[in-house]
Amino acid sequence: MLRTDDLDFDLPQDRIATEPADPRDSARLLVLRRSAPDDVEHRTVRDLPAILNAGDTLVVNTTRVLQARFVGENVDTGGKIQGLYLRDGAEPGTWIVLIKARRHRTGARFRVAHPGRAEHVNLELLGRAPDEDGAWLVRVEGDPETALDVIGLPPLPPYILSARQQRGDDADRAEDRERYQTVYADEPGSVAAPTAGLHFTPRLLDELSTGGITREDVTLHVGSGTFKPVEAEHVEEHEMHAEWCAMAPGVMHRLRERRAAGGRVIPIGTTSCRTIEAFAQRHLDQGAIETDLLITPGYDWKLTDGLLTNFHLPRSTLLAMVGALLPEGVERLKAVYAEAIRERYRFFSFGDAMLILP
Repeated sequence: MLRTDDLDFDLPQDRIATEPADPRDSARLLVLRRSAPDDVEHRTVRDLPAILNAGDTLVVNTTRVLQARFVGENVDTGGKIQGLYLRDGAEPGTWIVLIKARRHRTGARFRVAHPGRAEHVNLELLGRAPDEDGAWLVRVEGDPETALDVIGLPPLPPYILSARQQRGDDADRAEDRERYQTVYADEPGSVAAPTAGLHFTPRLLDELSTGGITREDVTLHVGSGTFKPVEAEHVEEHEMHAEWCAMAPGVMHRLRERRAAGGRVIPIGTTSCRTIEAFAQRHLDQGAIETDLLITPGYDWKLTDGLLTNFHLPRSTLLAMVGALLPEGVERLKAVYAEAIRERYRFFSFGDAMLILP
C-alpha cells in the first residue's frame, strides 16, 4: 500500500502559478519516458506536433466549467460570504452548495450578486445536505435555471484568488471566464477545470490533426472532491469521490483499433484518463456512468499509454495516479517534480505541464 506521507513534497510559493501562460501553448512541457528513467526533455506545449507520432490519439475532456463561485452578504448581519455551487438539489428550486461564512444556521438568507452588476439572487439555508460533506441545501429565490448566469464567477482555486489579493490585485478578472475554460469545452457540468486541456489552442489542435495525430472526446464533470487531500494513512484507504462521465458510441472501438495499429493513446489530463480507464475496467463501450475509480501504483492499465498532465498538489489522489504510470512509481515522480522545481516550472491549475510517454 502507498503511504500518504510519500505523496508529500516541498514547493516554494513562487513556483505556484496564479496567472495562465499567454498564449496558452507557450506553457513549458517536461517530457519523460517510462522506458528511459534518465531521459528528460524541457520543451513547450506548442512542440507537441514534433514530439508525438502520426497514429497517436489524444483523448480530451469536453466538460464545460460552470460559473459556480459566488460572493455576497448575510441579509440580516451584512457579513460577507463566499460559496460554490455543486449541483441542483432533489427538490425544484434548490441547490447543493458550499458556503464560507462566519456563521451557518438554518434559515439564514444571503444576498448574492456578481461584482459590478445590479442583479442579485437570494439564497436561504435549508439545512445540511445529505451525502455531501460540509455542504448545504439552499432554496434559490428566483429562477434557478438562470441564477448562475446572473451571479456566477469562475471557480478559480482559492490559492489563486488569495495570492492576487495579497499582491493588491483584483481577485476576479473578466478574462478568467475564458481562460479557465478549454477551447473545446462543450458540456456544462464541472466546478473545476480539467487544467491540462487549458494549454491547447485551435491552431495547435489543427497542427496536431495535420500531423496525423487524432483526437477523441469524452466527458467527465469535475467535482469538488477531485483536489481533496488524502487524510488516510494509506492512499488506498481514501474514500474516493464519484464523478459523472460519458463516452459516445465508437470512441472505445477507435481507441482499440488505433492501439492495435501501433498508435499510442495519450489522455490530456487525469480526468480524460480516468474516464477511459473506468469504461475499460467495466467492459463498457459507451454510455454514462458514475466512477469512483482510484488509481494507485500497481494499477493494471487498460488503455492508457501516456499522459499529458499538470503538476499536482501534494498528498492528492492525482499525484498517486500519475505515479502509477511510472515503473518506479511515486519515487521517480517526486524526483521529476524536484527537477521541475529546480528548473522553475510553474505548478498547479494555471501552471506548466508534463508529458509521460512509453
